[in-house]
Amino acid sequence: MRKIILFTVILLVAMVAKLNAQSTGSYKYVLDWSYWEPNSPNYNMSFEKNPQLMDQNIFTMKSVKNKIYGFGSLMKTVPSDLYKGKTVKMSGYVKSEKAKSGAALWMRVDYYSAQVLAFDNMNDRRIKGTTDWQKYEIVLFVPVDATSISYGVLLNETGQVWFKDITIEIVDDSLAETGYNKGRDNKLISFEKRAKAIGDEIKLVKDREKKALKNEVDAIDQEVEKGLISKEKAEALKLEKAKVRANTIETKVALEEKKLNQLIQDRVDGKFDNAENDKRGSTIVIIGISNDSIGSNNREFNVTSMKFYNGYEDKESRLSKRTTSQLVFAAGLNNVVTNGNVNKSDFRYFGSHFYELGVTYNSRILEKNNLLHAKYGLSLMYNNLRPTDNRSFVVNGNQTDLTVDSRDLNDSRFKNVYLVAPLHLEFDFSGNKDSNGKPLFRTHNSFRLGVGGYAGVNLKSKQIIKYNDNDLKVTDKVKGDFNTTDFIYGLSTYAGYKSTSLYLKYDLNPLFKNNAVNQNNVSLGLRFDFN
Repeated sequence: MRKIILFTVILLVAMVAKLNAQSTGSYKYVLDWSYWEPNSPNYNMSFEKNPQLMDQNIFTMKSVKNKIYGFGSLMKTVPSDLYKGKTVKMSGYVKSEKAKSGAALWMRVDYYSAQVLAFDNMNDRRIKGTTDWQKYEIVLFVPVDATSISYGVLLNETGQVWFKDITIEIVDDSLAETGYNKGRDNKLISFEKRAKAIGDEIKLVKDREKKALKNEVDAIDQEVEKGLISKEKAEALKLEKAKVRANTIETKVALEEKKLNQLIQDRVDGKFDNAENDKRGSTIVIIGISNDSIGSNNREFNVTSMKFYNGYEDKESRLSKRTTSQLVFAAGLNNVVTNGNVNKSDFRYFGSHFYELGVTYNSRILEKNNLLHAKYGLSLMYNNLRPTDNRSFVVNGNQTDLTVDSRDLNDSRFKNVYLVAPLHLEFDFSGNKDSNGKPLFRTHNSFRLGVGGYAGVNLKSKQIIKYNDNDLKVTDKVKGDFNTTDFIYGLSTYAGYKSTSLYLKYDLNPLFKNNAVNQNNVSLGLRFDFN
């Protein structure tokens, strides 16, 4: 009775799904390789025959658009049962043509869809440009918790890639892993995550079999429409298909329920808690840019950005939020544009400099697209000018003149400190997915371009003069407004890759309020945005 109810229900579900189906894409297959084909394809994926070896297949993947943000991939997924606790090597031959952003082999070891246990996509050794056939390898350790291994070939953005002779083999454990996410990193999977993963797998099994039944029902209905079989025969076939799918669901669900029961028993016996306590991980202190993968149990404290991450999932989640924060540091050359001309400056080109330190917020403008971002925050800007020809500034009423000093100066420097609120429209080409096709709105992971401006107030103006008075070294520091503009505003832009950018700023307001000659600060340097 239970089986009859089960296959009757999934048959009804399949019939309803047929009426309400809305296709946004489908899985395609090239022999036993699969890929996802959207409604507007970016790639043509197929296979070619080797003219010298007629029994050998050469697979190819070629972009069909001039501009593509993202990647295409052909892949396989196999059970991990034969490889658990062993080191596995994936190898194959690849050649490429005009693969500007690169192609690569990739392999991933999973615990259901809940956690990636090991991964390598040759991110640090991509196959770029036009290359001839060459053998490439990936080596990963497969933890005993693994449930599947996926592997394939990817093409990032545009170009064409060919591959052949892809093999998976067990190798000696002494062979080092190639991935940045290594299987030997003791990635403990919590009890809660395991239980949820098994529950999700049970639901996935049911959904997958119902979808398969729907496709079979569709095929039978098409045969009826073509007059190939009668309606009575069709109904009998549908019931038979439903029985098969119901039996498959019952068998697979029973297997997962057995795993779930064992998991619960291990928790009751205290085995799982002990394992958790034995694998607490460690805390990593980072200065600057860190690798995304820090391990499931490890913690990371990034001194530069003053952020603490409790494991890889916490880091991935926080870095992929719609609004993220960054610590900004910039430094470089500073000078002035005098009446539109910067060629004949009164200030040293390499002696005058600027610094900027601030905090910004980066908000993705579109919910499902990662290209456009609004970037805003607060910064302290330090602009320094060093006059040439032994000169310094002298206040003369409402004018501030740059005059020759009567003393023999060792250094003359004019510094202004501003508190500004920058605002930029940022174009971030990091993409909407990770290398496995999972939606991931990561920022600062590729080329970036920002255009905008800033506005703020002058906090302090100061002139520093150093000279010798007989045997004494004298430093004079004079603070005042020097007739400088109280309110600052200007335009700025930056362009770069990941966290590093070339940065250009130009003050629209003159440096001094009432001077006869307008002088506007201009700055050029490097900018670092630490996530």
